[in-house]
Amino acid sequence: MAASLWSGRVKPPALWDPVVRLTHWVIAIVVLLNAVLTEGGSTLHVAAGWTGMAMLALRLVWGLVGPGAARFSTFPPAPVQAMRHLAGLVRGRVPEYPSHNPAGAIMAYALWGLLALVTASGLYMTGGATPMQVAADQAAVDSGDWSALVQADDSRADDDGGWKDAAKEVHEVAANVILILVLLHVAGVAVESRALRRNLVAPMLLGSAARGERNRRRAE
Repeated sequence: MAASLWSGRVKPPALWDPVVRLTHWVIAIVVLLNAVLTEGGSTLHVAAGWTGMAMLALRLVWGLVGPGAARFSTFPPAPVQAMRHLAGLVRGRVPEYPSHNPAGAIMAYALWGLLALVTASGLYMTGGATPMQVAADQAAVDSGDWSALVQADDSRADDDGGWKDAAKEVHEVAANVILILVLLHVAGVAVESRALRRNLVAPMLLGSAARGERNRRRAE
């Protein structure tokens, strides 16, 4: 089954469907926003985290019910095939695939797993507080009322023990690993685009470049 999926004989998507594009770019923005611009525990940081969690959930559901190129069954995790693909990439010879290539599939699953870990640890650290609750607590603190934060800390202190510190460590390490993988992902897309002589970013954007590529292929 996996061998036929990784045969490389099926044309790649000329344009990813709207759900794949939406979840891809929103998650990318959330990762960069929370890594560079927001302060941990702030309302914006928590709101971005909830947004990323919603996009991840949507993408995972879409992997089960979406069109062929978006489905997990089209790009199953296959480490051996991924290594073969990377070896071919080093030689400058890589085939086309109907969805993510084998190395890209491994990267996608790794990023999704780490995102799930980051959001789960973040939820644990905040006690599952929504952005609205965080904003209300922050507004109370700004007005001089610290009771909300004291009550929240007291309610969790008895039960958390060292788990909260462990969750914070996991949260930070997983977030940093995501940034490293994102850099590898961007580098991989650039190298693969050069090897294939095809812009791999265009099909993930809104479509103008992808339509141009599709029209060019039809004209050939």
